[in-house]
Amino acid sequence: MEITQELLLRAPAKINVFLHVTGQRMDGYHDLQSVFRAINLFDEIQMRTRVKDHDIKLECNEDLGPIDQNLVYRAARAMQARANRPVGVDIDLLKSIPVGAGLGGGSSDAAATLVGLNHVWQLGMSSNELREVGSGLGADVPFFVEGGDAWVTGVGDELTPCGLEEHWYLLVYPCISIPTQRIFSDPDLTRDSQPSTIARFLAEPSSDFWHNDLEPVARRLYPEVNAVKKWLSREGAAKMSGSGSTVFLQLANEAQGRELLEGLPRQWKGFVVQAGRVPSLQDQLREALSSTQIV
Repeated sequence: MEITQELLLRAPAKINVFLHVTGQRMDGYHDLQSVFRAINLFDEIQMRTRVKDHDIKLECNEDLGPIDQNLVYRAARAMQARANRPVGVDIDLLKSIPVGAGLGGGSSDAAATLVGLNHVWQLGMSSNELREVGSGLGADVPFFVEGGDAWVTGVGDELTPCGLEEHWYLLVYPCISIPTQRIFSDPDLTRDSQPSTIARFLAEPSSDFWHNDLEPVARRLYPEVNAVKKWLSREGAAKMSGSGSTVFLQLANEAQGRELLEGLPRQWKGFVVQAGRVPSLQDQLREALSSTQIV
């Protein structure tokens, strides 16, 4: 008799410490350089294998839109196609990471689905194989399979781990969702930033050289992003993450972030988060193997 397997994973968000667009390929995709940092803002994904049928059922505390376009559902279908036997799963997704915020929530949820289903369905796929599946879902998904900090190149899928110091950040989300494609398709987007090296970044991580090429376009198209940038820049070198809409500020400590939150305009949402010691999906799985999270 088949036994139900159950697993809970927390899918972390990320910030882009910088994001440079260094070129555009013939296929329309853009060459990037960036540094991704996983942060301790999480979605939660509960997976339970189905023993009565082989369906994939997805429930969420937010509107999922068309199910066949959802990254979690697509990730589950991709893993189901690689199974050597009929398999099914119930997935409960609890969203806390804002959508369309430049924090990679959807990509992280997809990566958690890949890592989780690889275990509960006992598929035996390696991390490299999971990253390969992930790259077919979205450019950011392979990063979240491993997590941590990474120097990112290519279209966002070429990763070099780079352990950075722990830092606190204040994230401000203006409660608007920005479609990534709208920013990348804008004719005014800078597409010829000077390529650099990981060595230069590690030597000068606070240099003004490290900026976000997508930010000027987002600030022009979305006044809310511009307003957040101006408000947060009063306290230091604020930057937009990804294609927006979240703007973040590196802090001296957690207390500074809590103090700034007290003055946050009510129409925005703020998060005080930490990077540098965020449990990856793989770390969580190893921990879960010796706990009651797996039944």
